[in-house]
Amino acid sequence: GVTEVLAHRSDSLRDKFIEIPCSEDYDSHKRFEGCTPRRCGRGVTDAVITREEAERIRRIAERGLSLGGSDGGASILDLHSGALSLGKHFVNLYRYFGNKIQDIFTEEDFALYRDVRQRIQQRIAQVFGISSSSMYLTKPTFFSRMNSTEAKTTHDEYWHPHVDKVTYGSFDYTSLLYLSDYTEDFGGGRFVFMDADSNKTIEPRAGRVSFFTSGSENLHRVEKVLWGTRFAITISFTCDPEHGIGDPSWA
Repeated sequence: GVTEVLAHRSDSLRDKFIEIPCSEDYDSHKRFEGCTPRRCGRGVTDAVITREEAERIRRIAERGLSLGGSDGGASILDLHSGALSLGKHFVNLYRYFGNKIQDIFTEEDFALYRDVRQRIQQRIAQVFGISSSSMYLTKPTFFSRMNSTEAKTTHDEYWHPHVDKVTYGSFDYTSLLYLSDYTEDFGGGRFVFMDADSNKTIEPRAGRVSFFTSGSENLHRVEKVLWGTRFAITISFTCDPEHGIGDPSWA
């Protein structure tokens, strides 16, 4: 179908927001007044996280993923649960490496991660007209590293179209913070919203945040990475406090 680029890598967008009708996905879950989406859509901003902060965050991902990594093209690091791709499986980073973790991540790393998460949360709340305090971080929230290596397991097949609310249930708002640059660090790997009439793509750029309501109104996929390495972090929010998780910390 026709492809429209919502955000080119060369753009520097303060805020771009496109409202779209909400799907019925939210009706099959408990509704939370003042948080569950009544206004749906998708946004992109380059004005919340700086490139320098994105580079610092990427270094956290690189250090963590250097401890493992998938045999295939997609590796995951979840600082909350400790899940880390290792070969064809996952290990718990905190159990597997124990006290050595303190040589990998610093207090400053976790503080930056928390600060970035809070700023993204505030921007989403502002754009959708809800209270930031009514949203809760939810799982899975994770770093991804993608390259052109052939898939070895279904976990490596990141390119299938999906709906976050259907896949994860708890998701109400999804965000992605890109940590590398399309056409400079990698080829392919664009983010694609799959609408009935056309595809709408976002070209990753370090520090760019894309965010959207998590229902079927935002069916999406990621193109296969053709060369280089693509880093991003998925940060997801729920309106249901029972599905909330805390920020990663030493405690």
